Amino acid sequence: MSVRALCVAAAFACLLSACANRSQTESGSLVTSFAPAKALSSPKKADADDPVALTPTAWGRFGNPRGLAGRTIEVSSLSDIKLRDKEVVLTFDDGPMPKKTERILATLDEYGVKATFLMVGEMAKAHPDVAREVAEAGHTIGSHTYRHADLAHLSFDAAVAEIEKGRSAVASATHEDAEFFRFPYLADSRKLRQWVGAHCMVVMDVQVDSKDYFGVSPAAVATRTMNVLRAEHKGVILLHDIHTRTAAMLPALLTQLKAENYKVVQLRFGGHAPMLTASLDRSSHG
Repeated sequence: MSVRALCVAAAFACLLSACANRSQTESGSLVTSFAPAKALSSPKKADADDPVALTPTAWGRFGNPRGLAGRTIEVSSLSDIKLRDKEVVLTFDDGPMPKKTERILATLDEYGVKATFLMVGEMAKAHPDVAREVAEAGHTIGSHTYRHADLAHLSFDAAVAEIEKGRSAVASATHEDAEFFRFPYLADSRKLRQWVGAHCMVVMDVQVDSKDYFGVSPAAVATRTMNVLRAEHKGVILLHDIHTRTAAMLPALLTQLKAENYKVVQLRFGGHAPMLTASLDRSSHG
């Protein structure tokens, strides 16, 4: 072997060694912040800042990203959302937000999956073109009040007015009925839930809170989401399309969902039955 070839080989070996020993911190990229697949079976309970355990097939988003889309469920109430094991619903609150929402839409399109967007009325009014883009891409439309008010601190009449104003603004911007609704901060009451259901909207609760509203890295958001999902095995995932970290981590999250054989289910409104079911989980924030 020539001296030149030996030098090239030695340099390549050093590069591999450096990559193998690179510190996996939150400041790294999404790829370098992920751990090998063997961490999936680790007995240690993962922390929110631990790296996501990607399987080998998920590294680098190799191959066709399609194949993640699952069935479509027609629902008229919360009780109709009956997910099987390894099924998830992606939901995005608080938007639309220019650039961030559009980046999320591009990722969802790449993976061939649909989500539910619970829009804040004043955001939809401020950015109608983006709101309309969400609807035209075939995603499910919902509302999230007009100004993201904590309805627990309002009178019943004021809360109803806030819900109605938000729904109207979202419908005006998207040219679609907003038939799904999520309470900001999940701050609801039985009386308000009954009112929402009686007015042909489905209340959206949460089983998997990504907590992407915390000031952490994209990798930490993906880690937390997958850790909770691995414990729950299915559920409605709460995300927000107003954060850069959410848009940044979404490809990795979808890649890992596919690697672990999850399916993304789309919800469609399919009736007018009143919604009287109690909340599944009020421990999260929206």
